[in-house]
Amino acid sequence: MPIRIPNDLPARATLDAEGVMVMTEDQAARQDIRPLQIGLLNLMPNKVRTETQFARLIGATPLQVELTLVKVGGHTPKNTPEAHMLAFYQDWEAISERKFDGFIVTGAPIELLPFEDVNYWEELTRIFDWTQTNVHSLLTICWGAQAALNHFHGVPKHALEKKAFGVFRHRNLKPASPFLRGFSDDFSIPVSRWTEVRRNDIPANHGLEILMDSTETGPCLISDEAHRALYMFNHIEYDSLSLAEEYRRDVDAGTPIDIPPNYFPSNDPARTPENRWRSHAYLLFGNWINEMYQTTPYELENIGG
Repeated sequence: MPIRIPNDLPARATLDAEGVMVMTEDQAARQDIRPLQIGLLNLMPNKVRTETQFARLIGATPLQVELTLVKVGGHTPKNTPEAHMLAFYQDWEAISERKFDGFIVTGAPIELLPFEDVNYWEELTRIFDWTQTNVHSLLTICWGAQAALNHFHGVPKHALEKKAFGVFRHRNLKPASPFLRGFSDDFSIPVSRWTEVRRNDIPANHGLEILMDSTETGPCLISDEAHRALYMFNHIEYDSLSLAEEYRRDVDAGTPIDIPPNYFPSNDPARTPENRWRSHAYLLFGNWINEMYQTTPYELENIGG
């Protein structure tokens, strides 16, 4: 089944061109099936690009999904037109009475700030608490994952001497996990962050399970059954050019940055990057949505009960 998103959302044209099944509201109404309700709390600066990246992966699943774009009320984006935010986004407070099968919290380029110094930290912690009563499955990405793990378990983040930046090999530590069905033993994932979560800080008695890690960049994906949550510290959702644009932005700004390893052919930034993670990105999101579909209550009001 296709994904259902607003007809005028910029991501629609991109997804249509890529062959992702996107349905209109009329088409959705004719199908006798409850769409999965997934919310996307988008904290990334480039809202349109991030919407497209997540919608691409969600829309590849065989289930009908209705995507709701969410923003925090205490923060005004600087890099997205106000008209776009007004047309397609809802404040979390406005949708806080709703129930969702799935909810995604993205990363944000504020990793070096202490959590409590983020201007929407208080609201974000309320959102995390709200997911425990109104969301069946929570998926958090990069800084969003570090923030959720800190809120629920007190796990700190640590600043790195230099940015972890590139495409790094990862290991499948739990092949029997429903979230890793079909995963290779060894695969690549993009990494772009200035901070890390360390294995030694992860409490042993909290029911946390490390599903993926990397020798070079540490833990990547953690399952938290008690909070029905996944913490993904890297950017498996990135498209082929995301790291290239970040690299050129940093070079133009004079920020010290290494050429991202395992990304440009022959390590040459003038060449088109090679996408080594696309299939596993689709697989992870497909597994997440399938597990959600298999376990979520049919009646939305029963979520979180």
